[in-house]
Amino acid sequence: MTERSKHVGRRHFLQGAGAGVALSALGGTGAVASPGSGRGNGRGIGHNKADLLLYNGSVLTMDGRFAPHEAIAIKDGQVLAVGRTRELRRFTNSRTESVNLRGRTVIPGVNDAHFHPMSLGTNQPPLTLDLSRDAVTSIADIRDLVAQAAQDKEPGDWIRGFGWDQGYLAEGRYPTRHDFDDVSPDNPIALREWSGHALLVNTRALELAGITRDTVPPPGGEIVKDGDGEPTGLLFEGAAGLVEVPDFTDDEKRLGMTTAVDLMHRHGITSVTDAGIGLDSVALYQDMLGAGEIRQRFTIMIAASSAGDLRQTLTTARELDTDPSWLNVSQVKIFADGVPTQARTAWVSEPYVGGGTGGLTLPGGSVEEQLEILNDWVMTAHDMGFQVGTHATGDRTINAVVDAYAVAVDELGGRDLRHYVIHGDLTTPEDLRRMADYGFGASFNPQIKRSLSHQLVDIIGRERADYQWPYRTALDTGVHVGSASDAPVVGFPNFREGLAAMLTRKSLATGEVFGADEIISLEESLATYTTAGAWQDHAEAWKGALSEGMAADLVVLDGDLLDTPSEEIVDLPVGMTVVGGDVVYDTASDTSTDTAATTTAAAAASGLHTYMTKGCCHV
Repeated sequence: MTERSKHVGRRHFLQGAGAGVALSALGGTGAVASPGSGRGNGRGIGHNKADLLLYNGSVLTMDGRFAPHEAIAIKDGQVLAVGRTRELRRFTNSRTESVNLRGRTVIPGVNDAHFHPMSLGTNQPPLTLDLSRDAVTSIADIRDLVAQAAQDKEPGDWIRGFGWDQGYLAEGRYPTRHDFDDVSPDNPIALREWSGHALLVNTRALELAGITRDTVPPPGGEIVKDGDGEPTGLLFEGAAGLVEVPDFTDDEKRLGMTTAVDLMHRHGITSVTDAGIGLDSVALYQDMLGAGEIRQRFTIMIAASSAGDLRQTLTTARELDTDPSWLNVSQVKIFADGVPTQARTAWVSEPYVGGGTGGLTLPGGSVEEQLEILNDWVMTAHDMGFQVGTHATGDRTINAVVDAYAVAVDELGGRDLRHYVIHGDLTTPEDLRRMADYGFGASFNPQIKRSLSHQLVDIIGRERADYQWPYRTALDTGVHVGSASDAPVVGFPNFREGLAAMLTRKSLATGEVFGADEIISLEESLATYTTAGAWQDHAEAWKGALSEGMAADLVVLDGDLLDTPSEEIVDLPVGMTVVGGDVVYDTASDTSTDTAATTTAAAAASGLHTYMTKGCCHV
């Protein structure tokens, strides 16, 4: 049996009694579309036989017509045809796998436009303590987990944790090293906050790093100190880099990547943009893809901050022998500022509530030097034909980034590189207009909006909390807007929660609407996860929609998406995920225990469902 046939055979969750009924008995009338020719009558392709047929459903192709088809046929990893069930039976024979959708919804595979796969995978147990809102509700809970881990470790072994969120902890404060020193005296700890912009360490870790009250943090970083001027163990932005936590082993990385891809498939994700890695990680991707250990499409961003000689690194990257439909090394990631959360590290023009305007996190001893480095990186990448995505959340940072992009285009030519702003929380209407004029894009984060809005009123004020991630304004201005989870920042990459966020702008914690004027439609919301992601990848000609001849990357939702109230979309399970025509996930086979990590991931995903439907928070 081939690997492909093994995948296709895993379809029990949809079939059930009667699902295998002969297609000749199926009713329905209507036209059928032909591969590569747009909608049509199918003339000239009747001899093609599908590998897979999904019928009696609601197929949303996202190809410019937001009305459902009944069925979709797939052959050789591409969409063969879409149309009425009765008409598509001409594409079947005894070898065709036929699946009765029974009214379920098919959409294009999710293209998550900003993602950290390795981080998602290695931040799962058993490699890292789960400190997410589903796992802990207090500093005391975190302390208990650290204490247990210390008992299981040898002295000197590091204890890693990820996901704590100060805004959801019962104590209502940031944790400090003093909360953990007595339960981990011989083990350095490194507990990463949910956003990745803060790190908590204990006294032992501070000692190993040589951090004292006199240590000067790097530009944009902060070593938080108590009233006596001593480090609390909390490190913001670049200051976290002062602590050298040992890297994961190669085996741990492979386990992490397998876990991450498994989680992506469970959540309907078929393409991701890996937001900032080095060539060593690219080599691991090549190896695992080539060996068939993972099946996922990756667009790679080379991290400018760790590339050394950026031009030389990009020259080496350009020489890599990869199939760009699976591994496309085509972008550069620049990290320009922090986040407009409790950390107050995004660079903003209007001060935060209580004062301060944040700053840039780029190298350099002054703002002028930092901006010079920003412009140099952008010019280098642009000159070499690489697309640039820049992490920029505050309005001052975004303005500087758009300036840099515009200068590169004006001076070096208007190549269609589609530079874009990553996150872009507080992008002004003026900068959105410039972005539209130049063809620049934006990558927003609706899941974070849903979980964070209620915390921001006391940080950036109500007006900015409402405006944050201005979908309606951006789309009306003509900006291409993709949506991304930024996983593992949100825990798990759940696009259904993102859809609910765009459709309602409601806080998950309080139910309050933040920015009703920025609500967008279901079609627009779904496009940000499909066609817009493909546009960002320069791949709209072959993925992102389910037109004939396009890549057969798709998701089956266990329900009728068009008939589901906005707030209930989060409850629609992903029933099946198909990548390049292969079924890589279905609910019936979701009981496998191939690895401990896979089992843990399944349990964690189940926990997230409880979090989404029942609430999570002390407010």
